Amino acid sequence: MRKFILLLLLLVIGGCSDSILQQNEVNTMSAKKVATNLESPWSIEKSGGTIFISERSGTIVKVSPDGNQVRENVKLSKPLSNASESGLLGFVLKEDFKQSSEAYAYYVYDLDGTPVNRISSLQYDGSSWVENEILLDGVSSGSVHHGGRLAISPDGVLFATIGDGANPEAAQDLNLLNGKILSYGEDDKFHIFTYGHRNPQGLAWDSQGVLYASEHGQSANDEINLIIEGNNYGWPIIEGDQTAEGIETPILTSGAVNTWAPSGMAFHKNFLYVASLRGQEILVINPENRQVVDTIKGFGRVRDVFSDDESLFFISNNTDGRGNPANDDDVLYQLTIN
Repeated sequence: MRKFILLLLLLVIGGCSDSILQQNEVNTMSAKKVATNLESPWSIEKSGGTIFISERSGTIVKVSPDGNQVRENVKLSKPLSNASESGLLGFVLKEDFKQSSEAYAYYVYDLDGTPVNRISSLQYDGSSWVENEILLDGVSSGSVHHGGRLAISPDGVLFATIGDGANPEAAQDLNLLNGKILSYGEDDKFHIFTYGHRNPQGLAWDSQGVLYASEHGQSANDEINLIIEGNNYGWPIIEGDQTAEGIETPILTSGAVNTWAPSGMAFHKNFLYVASLRGQEILVINPENRQVVDTIKGFGRVRDVFSDDESLFFISNNTDGRGNPANDDDVLYQLTIN
């Protein structure tokens, strides 16, 4: 298995687009570079053949079907925070993007030296993005743990993950939005969907509409959770595979020794693919037996994965100050799984 992974890495670095990786459970896949020289990328979105990637510095990279790559400005009404892990994070196109040219964005801005989380809509004019409407504001954060993932459910509801802002007790406080997964209601307000989260950064629904989330543990004990509305996921009362009455335990953890630092996630061909930053891999999870059946390695830190049903896309995240970037990092890759 390691020989196949090493071969894939060498071929990708050499610019070969037909390299092959044999996976134990997910058949055969080939990888190619779609975009290079990204700057701390965070989220992947796709409309038709065009791909959009948010960057923490406050820009969005557009990759056209012909491979042309353009970095586009995002005009926000507040200056981005320079706190660790902050900036322009979650980004998702509205379902009617082709008609409305609108998207949602999650960013962390600076207010008198304090990081604050905000969710807004953006208007796109074909070459730049402008903050249009503020959906959520004033969620104070800390030096780390901003959360930041945005995703739209199969029935069209906008979801967001908010980190505990380095204040663990906030995750259990239902008067605060920190340490929560939120859903956007018909009343045009965000509501607490689940609580007791430390730093959730990934959301994905399976073919039956069941929601899963990834979450950073404390040094280890990273989690993959099956999300049920109204439930408590334990932080900081329990973590990892610990149990307590009335509290949900994860379906899968990294254990008390290993660290994944999981981020974006997506279902693709009935497997759950989870980006892993510290683990420098993509976890391939079989949701039926709730086991990691394989890993995809050799690309460094991985921030997000995205499926368009035909291919799986992912972005490396080696330029965020915690990785070892190569000359063309960061990179958007396309995996074609047969």
